[in-house]
Formats: sequence, structure tokens, C-alpha cells
Amino acid sequence: MSGRRTSLGQAGDSAPRKQGRSLAALGYTKPQTYEELRAVLASGTVHFPKRLRQVAIFLWQHPSEVALGTIAQVADQAGVQPSTLVRFAQIFGYSGFSDFQLLFKDRMKGSWPDTQGSQDKAAEPNANLHFLNGMVAACQASLGRIGNDFDIAAFETMVDHLAAAELIYVIGSKRAFPVTTYLSLTLSQQGVRNVLVDNVGSTALDQVGCITPRDAVLAVSFSPYNSITPDLVAVAHERKARILTITDSTFSPLAKLSDTWLEVVEQDFGGFRSLAASLAVGMALVHGVVAQRTG
Repeated sequence: MSGRRTSLGQAGDSAPRKQGRSLAALGYTKPQTYEELRAVLASGTVHFPKRLRQVAIFLWQHPSEVALGTIAQVADQAGVQPSTLVRFAQIFGYSGFSDFQLLFKDRMKGSWPDTQGSQDKAAEPNANLHFLNGMVAACQASLGRIGNDFDIAAFETMVDHLAAAELIYVIGSKRAFPVTTYLSLTLSQQGVRNVLVDNVGSTALDQVGCITPRDAVLAVSFSPYNSITPDLVAVAHERKARILTITDSTFSPLAKLSDTWLEVVEQDFGGFRSLAASLAVGMALVHGVVAQRTG
């Protein structure tokens, strides 16, 4: 799934604490389906304080876990108290979390298989093999999401902008850095001029200082969005470069800066998150750019 310059207000700690406002006051009716809930969240009109925004990000990225878990389990995974989930549900007109959860349970009917059960199976006698199997399942789940819900129009738009760019700046840090490093390497191997913004010597802002409107940025960022990447992308945005982003939800600060963005949500296992889907999408972008430039 993707979006174009749409995002939930990036409220964070400085947001007005208006979590008690009803949807009706904002011109919305009570969402009756998961898709309606996503539409409200993506509209950018509902602003949450820090903890409720944390819940919103988790619900957006892990709807199957929300559908299958108890309130205690979902709260633990989201890193909040159960009472916070109840407050979140009440914002959307529900009396509590259980009836709100029905949106997610209905969404699962006919949807792609969930991998939560694979984590609940009896552990392998060999702990290392158990972890390996869990990570393989997480990678498969991440790739399955791409196969079942992929915005091909946004993807092709990203290819067009990247192929037309004079120079491509590849930006990503922390967990996204392995993805951007490999994308930059592959672009170079295919003869596509690019700059990997690696921030060596704390020079990232200098590395993007010469971006022009003829250039494009390929940025990768994942929650909790606490890296330097949004600041670097903001500089490129101010300089009128094309911004193309791979990120994991409409809550990403990159979404509102991007000309086009693709949503890629990675599954995790045992506290470790897959990068399989991000790499697959990135490699497909490189292939598309090369094909268009040489076609």
C-alpha cells in the first residue's frame, strides 16, 4: 500500500491532548470496517499524543496480531498499558477494545495467513534452529504482504522519477542502512550514478547539500522513526528534489515529504525484524530504473 503526501499529523509529545474528541466533531462517523479505520487514520486530521500515536502505528502495521491477541498481549506488543488501548478504541466510538477488535477480526477473513501461530508452536529442541525457523517465517510473511497488497501505480511512478533523475541520493540509517547500502551498490554496478548518504564523520547534511531539482532521493525509513533520515529528506524537499520513499506506514514523517511512497511492513520474530520485503522492493526498483534507462 502507498500514499502520496498523506499522513497522520505528526503530533508526538507536542500534540494537543485532544484524544477525548469524538470522530463526529471531526466530521467522521464511527468506522465500520478496517478499511474505513485506515482511511480515517491516513486522513491526517486525527492528532494523537505520544502513547496513542504509538498504538496507532502498531495497529496499522500489525492488524493480524491485533485480531488474534488478547488486550494484554496486544498492549504488551505495542508497548503500552491495556487502558491505553481502551482509550484509543473509545476515540473511534467503541465502548472498549473487544468490540473495536472486531474490525481486525473481520479483516482477517479471507486475508493472507497469519504467522502468529508459528511463534506459538512448541519450540524446537535446538534453540538456534527454532530461531532460524522463526526468522524464515517472518521473512515469508513480509514477502506475502507485498504479494497481496502492492501499489503498482506508485511503484511505476517511483521508477519513472528515479530513471529521469540526474543523480540519485540514497538515504537510510540504522535498520534501514543495510537496505540503502545494497541499493546503492546495485545501482552503481548497473552504471546508475548515485550517492549513498552514509553519514561517515557526521557529514550527512554536507552530503545532501548539493542536491538540485534535477536529482531524486530514494529514502528508506522504518518505525520508530528516530533517525536522522527525516531531517535529510527535509533538506532535499526544500531543494525541490523528487522524494521517493519506502516506509512502513502513513505515520512516517517521510510520507508527507514524499512525491510518492510505498508501504512495506516487515514481520518480526523474537525482537528481530525481517528486511526481506524491503530488499525485494528495492531490487525491483533498481531493475525498473535500469530497464527504463537502457530500453
